[in-house]
Amino acid sequence: MLTHSTLLATLFRHPLFQALPQPALQELALGAGSRRLLQGATLHHEGDPARHFFILVHGQIKLHRLSGDGQERVLEIVRPGDVFAETPLFDEQPHYRLSATALRETLVLQVQNACYQRLLQQHPPLAQAMLARLSQRLNRRLDDIDNLATSNANHRVARFLIQAQESDSGIVNLDVPKRLIASKLGIQPETFSRILHRLISAGLIRVHNRRIEILDPLNLAAYQREAG
Repeated sequence: MLTHSTLLATLFRHPLFQALPQPALQELALGAGSRRLLQGATLHHEGDPARHFFILVHGQIKLHRLSGDGQERVLEIVRPGDVFAETPLFDEQPHYRLSATALRETLVLQVQNACYQRLLQQHPPLAQAMLARLSQRLNRRLDDIDNLATSNANHRVARFLIQAQESDSGIVNLDVPKRLIASKLGIQPETFSRILHRLISAGLIRVHNRRIEILDPLNLAAYQREAG
């Protein structure tokens, strides 16, 4: 578990809380805590009462739910520094909309919703930071919906590779299993693998374990447009 001073420093460094004066930050830290999760452990289930939201300190969390046919649907992979499960803050009867499961050994900070809501009323800049955060999340969700509704599997994989490369380096490091990437793209794992092999055969990418090198970015971008 984190000491109070470490927890306070972690909150202070996060952009969501930098608008808070020191006394308010101290109050927030008193209502916060930390949790360690082993790989495969569940932080919360879909439908559980939502009393906290979370900041991922290290590790990895998948946010997921079951579809109508019982298949797991991964909506997001949470990485260090990300805030998650904050949207129920403003619900009349707050419940978690998704399940959260650790993909590796993980440490999260948990912030009490009730404490944070009091501070939102007292410090308008904090509310602005949260609104900006929620707006970014909404825009990502709209992009995901548009991508799933208007494109085929080839388009989604090509688009994923273009967006996932590190600083336009042409290198994509897959830090989660391919089946989870496939789930987030709304396709089956075997479909994801088949499309990767197709791109390899076309000379557009090279794959070595979890490292993908984009060999021909212009033609991969053209492939994305044609596939859609």
